[in-house]
Amino acid sequence: MIITNESEALELLGSISYFRLASYWRSMETDSESDNHQFFPNTHFDDVINLYLLDEELRALIFTAIQNIEIALRTRIIHHFSLKLGSFWFMDNSLFKNAVIYEHCLLSLKNELGRSKEDFIQEHFRKYEKPDFPPVWKTLEVVSFGTLSKLYCNMKDAEVKKRVAKSFNLPQYPFLENWIKAASVLRNCCAHHVRLWNRRFPVIPKLPQELPLKWITNQHIRPMKLYAQLCYLAYMEQSIVPNHQFRKEIVDLLSDKPKTVLKAMGFPENWQSEPLWN
Repeated sequence: MIITNESEALELLGSISYFRLASYWRSMETDSESDNHQFFPNTHFDDVINLYLLDEELRALIFTAIQNIEIALRTRIIHHFSLKLGSFWFMDNSLFKNAVIYEHCLLSLKNELGRSKEDFIQEHFRKYEKPDFPPVWKTLEVVSFGTLSKLYCNMKDAEVKKRVAKSFNLPQYPFLENWIKAASVLRNCCAHHVRLWNRRFPVIPKLPQELPLKWITNQHIRPMKLYAQLCYLAYMEQSIVPNHQFRKEIVDLLSDKPKTVLKAMGFPENWQSEPLWN
């Protein structure tokens, strides 16, 4: 590897660990499975840093997009579920499919409420002793995205789940179930600062052939790669107000990046001409 400025490289390694950077330069080795660590000709340390910084920017954009989706999902679950099932539906185990998952969610809710320093939670417990939980519009404001997604996916009532899915312009609720499971894993990756750029994700997003809003026409992609994750985030963003321009920010960030970098993320040829990104 060519290191143009050794003092600058040492300074960077004082802030970004060797093994964190190693996961980025592994793709630049002639045989990433061997212990020889031989690089392709003309590999520069600056190339590694640029790739690391790109990944850092991607994580920031994705994390913000998921936050917006999480807030919208939280609001819409509270609204639609409460209109049909009442203020304390999350306390009724008969409404849920899997008792073990339900009990785990209820324990998470209790723990989150116990830790919460939110004024509206503390004020509630000063005024009320029963029931054990505040109404859903207070309780669900402090739960994690993972618990929120499990409550939605574990709910028996398909009709009310469909109402929430339709608010995101999804014709069937299983798509929303799948996407929020994928987004929960992706959010955890961002929160723990792990590499996203060429990662293979364990939860593969379902990609419908057609959707009401702007969507992709090219389905011949590697669904376990980052591009598929970006597609469902960009689609959901279209139904959220205010719209935070996630699609434009992704295009601006990646429009001048080398094809090899985009290919590692699963981007197809001519991806910018897709209706979703155009």
